[in-house]
Amino acid sequence: MANVIKLGDQEYNTDSLSEESKANLVSLEFATARIQELQNMQALLQRAKNSYIDSIKNEILSNKAGFSFSND
Repeated sequence: MANVIKLGDQEYNTDSLSEESKANLVSLEFATARIQELQNMQALLQRAKNSYIDSIKNEILSNKAGFSFSND
């Protein structure tokens, strides 16, 4: 079975690529994986940021209301 990469709507056999193109393919795969890692990190950090905002809001509301809204 031939190794195939899909670029746009076209599929290409990677076995017929030059060494330079194969190196570019490795770099493309690395960049794609790194982008996914960074997107995952961004989602994690956004979730943490939202949690910190909620904690601050709860503290402000607790101070105004005179009792704690926290689950602690």
